[in-house]
Amino acid sequence: MAAHPIGRRTLLRGTAAGALAGLISAPPAVAQPVRSPFDLHFSTTHRFRPFDLIAPRFVQYDSATAPPSAADTLVSTGVRPRAPFGAVVVEVRQGGTAVAGLTGGRTSVLGTYNAETGMVTIEVGADSGRTVAASAQVRAANAGPFGFAVVFNENAVTVLVDHTGTGTGWQPVATERDNVQALVDLRNPAVLGALSYTYGGRGDAPVLLGRVRAGYFGQVGVRDPHLVQHADGRPFIRDGKVFLTLTNAGLGFFQQAHWAVWTVDLADPTRVEQVATLFFQRDGLVLGDHAGQIVYDDRTGRFIVLMSSWGDFAFRGVHIRHTTTTANVLSGVHVLPTERLPLPTSVSSWDPALTRVDGRWRLAFVESEAQQPAFVFHPALAAGPRGADYAESLRLAGADTSVDQTEGTIIQRVGPDWYVLASDGDARQYPVYDLAMRKLGTLDAPYGTNIPHPTLFPVGREWWMITFDGTQYAEPVLGYGGHGDLIVMRAR
Repeated sequence: MAAHPIGRRTLLRGTAAGALAGLISAPPAVAQPVRSPFDLHFSTTHRFRPFDLIAPRFVQYDSATAPPSAADTLVSTGVRPRAPFGAVVVEVRQGGTAVAGLTGGRTSVLGTYNAETGMVTIEVGADSGRTVAASAQVRAANAGPFGFAVVFNENAVTVLVDHTGTGTGWQPVATERDNVQALVDLRNPAVLGALSYTYGGRGDAPVLLGRVRAGYFGQVGVRDPHLVQHADGRPFIRDGKVFLTLTNAGLGFFQQAHWAVWTVDLADPTRVEQVATLFFQRDGLVLGDHAGQIVYDDRTGRFIVLMSSWGDFAFRGVHIRHTTTTANVLSGVHVLPTERLPLPTSVSSWDPALTRVDGRWRLAFVESEAQQPAFVFHPALAAGPRGADYAESLRLAGADTSVDQTEGTIIQRVGPDWYVLASDGDARQYPVYDLAMRKLGTLDAPYGTNIPHPTLFPVGREWWMITFDGTQYAEPVLGYGGHGDLIVMRAR
């Protein structure tokens, strides 16, 4: 905190007291209680990048050593993902063309890599035959083992190579979405349910394979943190770990991301772990909707799950969806049916934040009147009648229409009062509002790249803020969407 100037009266009192310094010990300093967000002064303490092609807890198939693959031989694992977000990761020890992906009946979605020629392809098989959806020429692999992976995020298929052979040097070498989707739709449960993870070789020479793993895709970065909380706003904490949701960045744009539940160890915030992965079924498809919140309602024993409809975003609007469940969504894989949340707005919406305050549900969210030619969006707050459920009769309590690049809404109590926090990408600051959406000031916290969300919560005598930045992964190949780093700030 900033030092305060010493006044004349204080100085004189200190001088008189100094004569007794040898006789009386000064009382210990007492930390003043935090009365508002403006008593908090944050600094960054940790910055790191969660990165996994397969989420560690969500490996579905693991062969310690795969048998040599004869020419033109594919091995079907018989293991299927429940959503179109997965990966097959292969250690190639020697040979010609390695192949991995999904197959079933006459349908296949495969990536190939010839280590000798450097040719990469993405291929789709259907009743009409096999089509090369994309190809690329890259440098041939170095001598010795190397990594080869095929990832599918929604309908985007990406081939990656790790020439270091260590599992830490993954680089995408080819990716394609539109040409794949024109031939097969992996979002369709009937299509995906007939496919299983597959690997093997192709060509005249057999391929010698090492370990092969397959399972649900992890992330190349994370964003949109939001605490899992009780209805009254308390963070959901178990065994010294706080639970939060994060958008797991995929290999491409918003549709390639998906939603997951993570824990952060309060003794060491670098110890993060994905404990659940969530997908959503709507309009006959399974999608990776994300950027939302999970609230546990102790009165009813249910989880309230809210998310934004980014899973099929095509610049034609976004809206908030919701569902409730008694299933433990903080662990495992879930595919949840959802409905559109009735909100007091006629425009697009995202970033829901829900808390029950004084017997009334309050829902902060983002209103957006346009997503093209440019995004325009601002924070808003809705409230329901006292005693009503969270989705009943919501009315607009206020909105800040003076800004047009502000999102990441959070409802948080600091001291005796409740506040709505947000992130203003134009001003590069975190505005603070009351529950009528009157701006009171801004947080004293570093503001990085992108539009970082101010996820604020108390930890002992400290306050933490977990957020993210806009650091991209392999943007020249994948385009925008593969961000960001996870950032932890602290205020004492």
